[in-house]
Amino acid sequence: MGEEGSVGIVETRYWRFAEPPDRVKLRCGAALGPIDVAYETYGELAPERDNAVLICHALSGDAHVAGMHSPDDPKPGWWDIMIGPGKAIDTERYFVICSNFIGGCKGSTGPSSTNPETGAPYALDFPMVTVSDMVEVQHALVCEHLGLERLLCVIGGSLGGMQVLQWAIDHPGAVYAAMPVASTSRLSAQGIAFDEVGRQAIYSDPDWNGGNYYGGRPPHRGLAVARMVGHITYLSDQSMHEKFGRGLQDEGMLQYDFGPPEFQVESYLRHQGDAFVQRFDANSYLYITKAMDYFDLPSDYGSLIQAFRGVRSRFLVISYTADWLFPTYQSREIVRALHANGVRVSFCELESSYGHDAFLLRNPAMEKLMRDFLANCQVDIRRAGSHAPGKR
Repeated sequence: MGEEGSVGIVETRYWRFAEPPDRVKLRCGAALGPIDVAYETYGELAPERDNAVLICHALSGDAHVAGMHSPDDPKPGWWDIMIGPGKAIDTERYFVICSNFIGGCKGSTGPSSTNPETGAPYALDFPMVTVSDMVEVQHALVCEHLGLERLLCVIGGSLGGMQVLQWAIDHPGAVYAAMPVASTSRLSAQGIAFDEVGRQAIYSDPDWNGGNYYGGRPPHRGLAVARMVGHITYLSDQSMHEKFGRGLQDEGMLQYDFGPPEFQVESYLRHQGDAFVQRFDANSYLYITKAMDYFDLPSDYGSLIQAFRGVRSRFLVISYTADWLFPTYQSREIVRALHANGVRVSFCELESSYGHDAFLLRNPAMEKLMRDFLANCQVDIRRAGSHAPGKR
C-alpha cells in the first residue's frame, strides 16, 4: 500500500457528460461536447456529506494528486506530501477530489482528444478555454456526477489558486472555504511575457506543423524550450545559486564551444525539458498558458472588490517570500478586496527560498496552516449546520 501516510494504490476514473446536443457553452462562445473528465478521489465521504475537499492543479499537473498507480510506480501523485492519512489534508478526515481540467492532456478533453465531427484530434480546432470554463466542468463533476451540493474547501496553488478564486465567485453557495496558494487575481505583464516566449518556442519548432502533428513527429524541441523558460520562473535566484551556483558538469573542464552543457544549471534545465515532453502535449501547453493570460478578475468584474461582492466562503491566502512569479503583493491585493467585502480571511506569507515552486515542497508551516484551517472549518460547519455563512 505504499509508504506510511500514503493513500496507497489509486485509480484514475473517467466521467463523460455534455453529450450533443447538451454541450457546454464556453466563455469564448463555442460549445464543447462530449466532455471527458479524468478524476481521482481519496478517503470516504462522511454521512453528513460535509467533508469534501477539491484540489485544483496547476499548469502541468493532473488528477493524480496522491498515492501510486501501481506498486512499481516511479513517483507518487504530484502533492502526495500533503494528502494522505495523518497528513495536512488528512484522508482519514476528508474526502479528497482532484480532476484534470479541460484543455489538458492527462485524460480530460483537450486539443489531443478526438473531435467527434472529424474523427481526428482537435488540434487547434479545439475551442479556447478559460479558468471559468475549467471551473464549470469541475462543478458539473462535483454536483452532477458525485452528487455533492457543497464542498468543505477548494484548494489550489498557482493556476490552481486562480480556479479557487473563480469557484468562490461563480459558486458561492457551494464552497464553504477557499485556499488559494501562491496565486493571483490576474497574471502580470511579466507572466504573460514568459508565457508568450514559451508559445513562440513551440510555434518555431519545424515539427509543430500548425498544431497538426498528431500521428507524426511532435514539436518536442519547442516544448522543451518552453518548459525550460517556464521552469526558471518557478525557481528563485537564491535556490538556483544554492543548488547550482556556477558549478560545472566536469569540474575545471570548460570546452569553449557550443557542445554539450558545461554548467550544471544548463544540464538541469535540459533534463527538465526532456522529461516534460515525455508526458505533456504541446498544444495543451498553448491552451493552458492562454487561459492563465486571460484570467483577470478586476477587468472581468470592474474591480477586484466588485469581483468578490457575492463571495460567502472563508479564506486562507498563502504566499511565499521568494515567489517572484506571483509575488506576495498580489496575494495582499486579494486579501484587501476580500476584507472590503466583509469576508472572513486569514493571510500568511511563508518564508521560503524556493521561489514559486515552494507550494509543491515540504514546509511544516504550510502543513500546519492547512491542517488547522481545515479542522476549524470542519468544526464550524458542523456546529453551524449546512447554512453557515462565510461572512462576519
